[in-house]
Formats: sequence, structure tokens, C-alpha cells
Amino acid sequence: MITLLKSAKIIDPSSPFHNSVKDILISNGVITEISDTIDTEENYNTITLDNLHVSTGWFDTSVSFGEPGYEERETIENGLSVAAKSGFTRVAVNPNTQPITDSKSAVEYLIHKATNKAVTLHPIGALTQKCEGIEMAELYDMQQSGAIAFSDYKKPVENDNLLKIALLYAQNFDGLVLSFPKNKKIAGEGVAHEGVNATRLGLKGIPALAEEIQIARDLFLLEYTGGKLHIPTISTKKSVALIKAAKSKGLNVTCSTAVHNLLLTDEKLIGFDARVKVNPPLRTEEDRLALIEGVKNGTIDIITSDHNPIDIEEKKVEFSIAKDGTIGLETAFGALNSIFDLETIVTCLSTNPKSIFGIDNTSVTIDSKAELTLFTAESEIVFNENDILSTSKNSIFIGEKLKGKAYGIYANQQLILNT
Repeated sequence: MITLLKSAKIIDPSSPFHNSVKDILISNGVITEISDTIDTEENYNTITLDNLHVSTGWFDTSVSFGEPGYEERETIENGLSVAAKSGFTRVAVNPNTQPITDSKSAVEYLIHKATNKAVTLHPIGALTQKCEGIEMAELYDMQQSGAIAFSDYKKPVENDNLLKIALLYAQNFDGLVLSFPKNKKIAGEGVAHEGVNATRLGLKGIPALAEEIQIARDLFLLEYTGGKLHIPTISTKKSVALIKAAKSKGLNVTCSTAVHNLLLTDEKLIGFDARVKVNPPLRTEEDRLALIEGVKNGTIDIITSDHNPIDIEEKKVEFSIAKDGTIGLETAFGALNSIFDLETIVTCLSTNPKSIFGIDNTSVTIDSKAELTLFTAESEIVFNENDILSTSKNSIFIGEKLKGKAYGIYANQQLILNT
């Protein structure tokens, strides 16, 4: 199939066509021509969209689907469709399934389920067996089968020595270790950020200290062991400062933050809507602004939707017992586009995630493999339940104003549009 993208503004700092409006011709999955005007021929699939922008394909490094075990939340097939229509050409899938992705066969199952899809699925293997934090999982075998990193999703590694050994062991095959930043003893039974709003509402608080003390420990261990450490979904001002200082010392540490922590604060707790119950929790305006500055100055490398479908039975209950998590693929770009310029968004959704997780970056240039995200930066909507593509409806952004939207993707020789 030959695809012609008409009048597309290219957002790709690595491309000689960056910030220019061009026609893009794709044949057999390869960009064959980029010109001011390319004549349409009968056998072309010509795509003309309002205010079309094109960048290298986006990669979400923290996505949860239900399958296997929780298919009622989201199947792999529907999840990949949601990702494509939300502009993501790749997703890293967390090991919070049943059974947990802690073996070679579990990794291969996920990859097999995503065969021949437009979106490439990259499994994240469990760091410890059954994500129980006791015995290290089969890291090398999982990597050989296709796992791109190792994490006990949303579960901190409480055993200091276990994390130390994992960081040392993973260096033998250039493995990437993820450590969720939460000290469970300090966090206790908290369900929201420890602050004025939680106190006013009578909710048990999770201190910012619970995150920061864990990050400090992880950085001390990394300094001792060497290796590569990624700290996912940081949420506080001091966490940004700790990681910035570690980078200045030359430690090989990277981090991400979630879209919702960049947009929303614990003011959303008012009303006890369990859709706003996430982990880490929504923090203060001071924390939110520090996260935004961390993205802008490069301390925070990656932005993730932290997409986590939860069925209604576990969300429409009392706030304190509701399950943590929000879906986020559909709203990621529209939310980020309200606070960042397009180059920053593409860097944090595409260039940096691929580099950190060991995936080759492509470029929007002639003779390059076509792995592209198609989007508009102009339209504005108030997001509502009818806009949700996921099976689960637990979106933290319902009722929020979003700017711009993803049209879809071209990847793996497939064009998927959400129009």
C-alpha cells in the first residue's frame, strides 16, 4: 500500500524537514519522498486532515492491560487499538496481570498476542518472582525473550539488598531496572497526599517523604553498584531535586512522571471521586509546577500516561477502598499540549523513552522506516465519557479541557486513524 500524507507539519528536531509543512509519501513502510507537493495517483491512499502534524511515533513506557487474567478491564487487542488511536506506536506493558509476567513464557505470550498489530508491544518483566519482593525473577531469560525492563509495578522493592543485587546482576546484559518510589511503612494506609485537603476531608495521608526517602535510598544504592536505574512516576518537588543532583554527579538514573500529576492537584479530592485516586497521589500546586519545570530542564526524561484500566466494581466504591489507577492513553496528548510546546512533548513521548528503553529512534526523513504519529495541535474539547476508547471508564480527565488530539498512527505498514 502506498500512503500519501498531505500538508503535514513535521515535528522532529532530528529531521531536516523539522517545522516545515510537506507532503509525505510512504511505500511498503518506508518514507520514499518528502516534498512541498506530491501529486496524487489513483493507487495512493491519500490522507488529508485538518492542521495535520506528524512526528516520530510516541512510546508510552507504563501501560497496563488486563490480559491475561483481567480481560474485563482491557484485552490486549482492544488496548493496542486504543493506543494506536491515541497516537502511540509502541507501549511497554506492566507485569500486573494474572499470572504475573515473571518468566520467559509469560513474556513470549504477550509478544505473540500482539503479533501483526500496528502498535508494537514491549513487555516489562517482573523484577521479583510474582512481584512479591522476595526472590529475583528470571531477568536474563526474560530479556532474551523480549522484555525491555524489569519492575514490580507500583510495588516498591523493600529489601535493600535485593535491589542492590538486581542492579549488579542486570549490568551483565545491560538490563534496565525500575524501582517504584514509595516507602510503604511511611505511606502506611494513606490514600491521598498528606496535606490540607486530605485533612479537611478526613482521608489518611501519604507524605511526600514516603516517595523522597525511597528515591534517596535508590540513588545511594545506584552510586554503590553502578548500572542503570529508572524511577517511574515521580510526583514531588524534592524528588525532582534529588534526581537532578544525582544526574549532576554522573549517575545513570532516569525518571518519568505521569500526565495527570503534571495537570492536576489534590484539590480534585473534593467530592471523593475515586477516579482521582492514583498512585502516587495527586500532589500540591508547588509539586505540580516543579514537575513541569523538571520536564522543561531535562531532569524528568519521560512522560507516561500510566494507563491503568480498572473495572467499575473497584472504582465506584468508598474512596478509601477504591483501587488506584486511571486510564490515560486517550487524553495524554490533549492534556500535555495545554502546558508544553510540541518539541518538548515529542522528546518526552518519543525520543527519550526509546533511547532509555533501548529502542532505535527513527526520523521523519527520506528512506527512513515510517513509524509516525499523526495529530492536530489546534482543536479543543471538554473530555467526557463518550470520548473514552478503553473498555474501562476510569478516566481522571473526565470534564477537563484538552487541547489538540491524536489522529492516529502509521506503523508496521498499517494506517490506523481515529476520525
